[in-house]
Amino acid sequence: MTYVLLFLAGILAYIISTLSGGGGALMLLPIVGFYLSPSIVAPVVNLGNMIGRPVRLFLFWKNIQWKIVIYYVPSAIIGAIVGALIFVELKADWIQLLMGIFLISTVFQYRFGKKKSSFPMKLAYFIPLGFFITIISTLFGATGAILNPFYLNMDLVKEKMIATKTANSFIAGFAQLGSYVYLGALEGQLWLWGIVIGLGAVIGNIIGKRLLKKISEELFRKLVILIMVVSGIVLILKYYWVN
Repeated sequence: MTYVLLFLAGILAYIISTLSGGGGALMLLPIVGFYLSPSIVAPVVNLGNMIGRPVRLFLFWKNIQWKIVIYYVPSAIIGAIVGALIFVELKADWIQLLMGIFLISTVFQYRFGKKKSSFPMKLAYFIPLGFFITIISTLFGATGAILNPFYLNMDLVKEKMIATKTANSFIAGFAQLGSYVYLGALEGQLWLWGIVIGLGAVIGNIIGKRLLKKISEELFRKLVILIMVVSGIVLILKYYWVN
């Protein structure tokens, strides 16, 4: 039943993630933490995400904004290594509480979806973002929608947002998994659980891509904001559950 649940969770998470620009994977955190163990959530979920990304890259390849990738990825690789070191040495649960508060605040920043942007955004900002966001992702398994406000403020929606986020995460993901393995945080049974999630993610990507074509940019923006708020609530609840 655990394998079936993880597989179905992977499908649902990636359908949600495709339709809302990300955040579906964040829904995996409480599921994996409840049925397995909070201490192994990050490596298992990141492995599952990594397996699902090649299919998403194939589906959205032509929409990738490579200028953003060039700015984001180098610092993200460093962030992945630093994050893995922190993961095996320290507890930094308070970070997810701050993330949750930030995500919930986006509903007010975008005036419930009426605004297209909430602050000025430049390409250079993706350098520090790559570093800090990847540290957080490596620590907790997913950052969900935390990057969405920055992409929205670069006027990236629907296919462009999903494609660019996936390219960034895929390249940085090699450093994440390599660091987990080197430090002994990803081994044995964890590989199997991550692979099962990843297989579900593959199917979720395909279904999500078909559904994405049927929604407007306006609806997509509203779904992005909705999932940011839901993700924020999940992070806050998870913080108090673990602590």
